[in-house]
Amino acid sequence: MRIQLSDHFTFKKLLLFVAPSIVMMVFVNVYSVVDGLFVSNIVGEEAVEAINLIFPLIIVLGSIGFMIGAGGSALVSKTLGEGDHERANKYFSMLVYVTLGIGITIAVAGQFIVPHVARLFGAEGQLFDYCVLYGRILLAGQPFFILQNIFQSFFVTAEKPRLGLIVTVAAGLTNIILDAVLVAGVRLGLTGAAIATIASEVFGGLVPVIYFVRKNNSLLRLTKTRFYGKAFLKAVTNGSSEFFSNVSAAVVMMLYNYQVMQLVGKEGLAAYAVIGYIMMVFAAIYMGYAVGSAPLIAFNYGAGNKDELKNLFKKSLIIVSIAGVVMTGLAEALAYPAVKMFGFDGALFDMTVRGLRIYSIAFIISGFSVFGSSLFTALNNGLISAIISFSRTFVFQIAAVMVIPIWLGIDGVWSATCFADILSLIVTASLILAFRKKYGYA
Repeated sequence: MRIQLSDHFTFKKLLLFVAPSIVMMVFVNVYSVVDGLFVSNIVGEEAVEAINLIFPLIIVLGSIGFMIGAGGSALVSKTLGEGDHERANKYFSMLVYVTLGIGITIAVAGQFIVPHVARLFGAEGQLFDYCVLYGRILLAGQPFFILQNIFQSFFVTAEKPRLGLIVTVAAGLTNIILDAVLVAGVRLGLTGAAIATIASEVFGGLVPVIYFVRKNNSLLRLTKTRFYGKAFLKAVTNGSSEFFSNVSAAVVMMLYNYQVMQLVGKEGLAAYAVIGYIMMVFAAIYMGYAVGSAPLIAFNYGAGNKDELKNLFKKSLIIVSIAGVVMTGLAEALAYPAVKMFGFDGALFDMTVRGLRIYSIAFIISGFSVFGSSLFTALNNGLISAIISFSRTFVFQIAAVMVIPIWLGIDGVWSATCFADILSLIVTASLILAFRKKYGYA
C-alpha cells in the first residue's frame, strides 16, 4: 500500500508511514553500538575512551547534513504541498549538490584539525594516537556521511521511506560485516572499525544519489539547477535547530566527560561511552518519528489543510506519550544484559548499569521536546524550533550537569538529562500553546 503525503492519517497509517524512519534511525545507531562492542571487547577500554573523546568533533561536522536535510525537506515538502513540483525538485537538487561540496571541504580541513582537537580534549599518549587515527579516517568519509544524513530526510519527502530504510539497513550490515572481518578477523583494531564505518557511509551516501539521478517514481529527482540563495538560507535557518542540537550535544558530551573524569577518573569515560551507545538507540526512536512525521506536517501546512494538521498533532502527542513509558521500562529491564555485552565487570559494570538505569528515566518526557522542535521545523519556523532544541540540549543540560553533581556526585551526572528534560518540557509546552492559533495545529 502506497501512502502519500496528501492522505488522511489514522493511527495505523501514521505508524506505517513513520515506521521505516524509526527503524532507519535505530539501525544507524545500532551499528554504532556494534562498533563499540567490537572495539571494547577486542581492542580494549582505552580505544572506547578515544572514540568517546573525539566523537564530539564528528557530531559537530556531520550535523550539517542533518541541518540541511531537516530544514531542506521541510522547505521542499511545503513547496510540494503548494503544488509546485518543478521548483521543489530544483530546491532538492541544489541542496544535495551544495551539501556534497561542504562535505568535501570538511574532509580535507578535518585532517589538519584532528590533532589539535584531540589535545584540546586532553588526550595524551596512546589515547591521543587513537583519537587522531580514528578521527582522521572518519573525517575522510564526511562527504558520504553528510549525504547519508540529508537523504534520511529526503527519502521521506519523496514518499519512499521504505527505500530509505533498505539503504540504511544495507549500509549498516556493511559496517557490521566489515567490523567482524577487519576488527575481529584481521585484527586491524581501531583502524578496522573506522574503515568499516566509512564503507557503510559510502554505501549510504552514494546509493541514494544513483537512485535520484535516474528516472524514478518518487516525488523527487536530481536535476539541473542553480543556487537559490534565499531557499538555501531558509533551509539552513529552518534546520538550524538540528545543527545546534548536535553542536550542543557535542559540547555537553565534553562537559559530561569532564565531570565523569573529575568524579570517578578515566574509567568513568568507558562507562559514559557505553551508556551513550545504548541511549542513542532508544533516543533514535524519537528522532525517527520526528524525521518521518515532519514532511507530513510541512506538506499539510503548505496545502493549508488545518484539519489534518490537528489530526497529526493530536496523534503524535499520544504516540510520544506511550513510547516514553515503554522505552523507560525497556531500558530499566535491559540494563544488566545490555552492559554485559560490552565485557565490563566489577565496579565498572556496576557503575554503568546504575548510570544507565538513572539516565533512562528521562525517556518518559524527552520525546515531547524532540517532537516540539521537529514540529516547528516542519512549520518552517526555525527560530522557535531552535529555541526548544538549544534550551534542551545546551542551556538546561549544561546547567544540570554542572550543578546537580555537587549534591548527588556521579549519580548527578547520570540524572542531569532528566532534570534538563523537565525544564525543556515546560518551555516546549509553553511555545506550543503560544503558537497554536497561528498555525492551527490545536
